[in-house]
Amino acid sequence: QVQLVESGGGLVQAGGSLRLSCAASGRTFSTLIMGWFRQAPGKEREFLARVFSRGSTTYADSVKGRFTISRDNAENTVYLQMRSLKPEDTAVYYCAVQRWASSGYVSDYWGHGTQVTVSS
Repeated sequence: QVQLVESGGGLVQAGGSLRLSCAASGRTFSTLIMGWFRQAPGKEREFLARVFSRGSTTYADSVKGRFTISRDNAENTVYLQMRSLKPEDTAVYYCAVQRWASSGYVSDYWGHGTQVTVSS
């Protein structure tokens, strides 16, 4: 079992930045594949970024170059640094524990999410 708690969301103007945090507990964090997702009203949950145990990363095209995922294994925390925010980035942001399956990456545990609102 893994518990995830996101924080750092809020209201920001377009062009601004935010850093989201996700604190994990319950398993050896350093071995976990961690991901960030978001869900806007009326839309499906969208993959944003993934960080592997040794720090390598992958990004969705929609956020590549603007968002940066990182992890601090000593603090059991994964971060999402978001820059040049746009109103369309408004969503609830979630972190998740992922694993590889035959169908692709799947998410086994989710946090409760943190709201990000970008005003124009």
